[in-house]
Amino acid sequence: MSTPQLNAIGEALAAYLQTSWRADVTCAGISQIPGGASRETYRVRLLVKGEAQGVILRRDPPSSLIDTERAHEFNTYRAVFGTGVPVPEPLLLEEDNPGALARPFSLTREVPGCESSPALLTTPPFVQYRSRIAEQKWTILGQLAALDINNVDLAFMERPDHPALHELEYWASVIAKDSLHPQPVADAAIRHLRRTLPAKPKKLALVHGDYRSGNFLYDTSGQIHAVLDWEMAHIGDPLEDLAWSLDPLWCWPEKQLAGNLLPRRDATRIWEQASGLELDREAFRWWQIFASVKALAIWISSAENYVNGATKEPILAYAGWPLIDRQNRILLDRLQPESQHQYAEALL
Repeated sequence: MSTPQLNAIGEALAAYLQTSWRADVTCAGISQIPGGASRETYRVRLLVKGEAQGVILRRDPPSSLIDTERAHEFNTYRAVFGTGVPVPEPLLLEEDNPGALARPFSLTREVPGCESSPALLTTPPFVQYRSRIAEQKWTILGQLAALDINNVDLAFMERPDHPALHELEYWASVIAKDSLHPQPVADAAIRHLRRTLPAKPKKLALVHGDYRSGNFLYDTSGQIHAVLDWEMAHIGDPLEDLAWSLDPLWCWPEKQLAGNLLPRRDATRIWEQASGLELDREAFRWWQIFASVKALAIWISSAENYVNGATKEPILAYAGWPLIDRQNRILLDRLQPESQHQYAEALL
């Protein structure tokens, strides 16, 4: 449903594009897509020289769940587009002269006729295609792990000498900086992870950083058309993405189906086949514990942002309190001996 504020954003975008694209552009409709933890997201219907086009506008919010660089995400889309890993087509990035849109923004081509909600995966008609969606989900993740990073333009990304150490110290610093009160579970996990660092990976890969149900677009026939939300993409160990995709939070309180799609054992098998990599059990266990620490860091930072930030978005409050409790429960379980682990099926 359009509002005067939404219409103003659409008209401002059309005016900007008339100059940028040197074409007659008008806004035929605009709606805001709910969610958007790190960017405001809008679906915009344009008429460009009289031809209908759908685009997705991503605009910086006043306050964000995750502090990320908009250029980083856009450049990642540009690097991945055309590789076989499905992403929306990147169209433009505006950082220096956002004009009437007030804040920096980016534009991608709309992928029409799709859903992203993880909740819909358990409802008709999508529930009958869960196994098909799951097969594609972890096949795409395996293909991303197999991608040769020397053949795509990732010059804007750092190549860490030791990915596990690099990621651990970054997220540990977020917890230390943003915690509003002591975090004994996170502190204990960080000490454990520092003591048990895995070896450097044999292969560096492009890591999505937030690969889970909710961050890809699928249609009513169970076909995945695009992977979204590359704000945290980086070069690192491909096991990081696999562990994050299997985190129990994404299917809470379900303990059997990864991402509410299929057993974890099957997900790892699909990933191995698509990536050509053999799962290192000990390294994977480390990355599973790390995934919960990283998630805790995000929820802790959200709580700090809600208390001290410029906005009071409900998603920041929700992430900051209920999710911290859930993630602490998961992390406590993961710190148990493997034989007592509720999610031992994932530790292959």
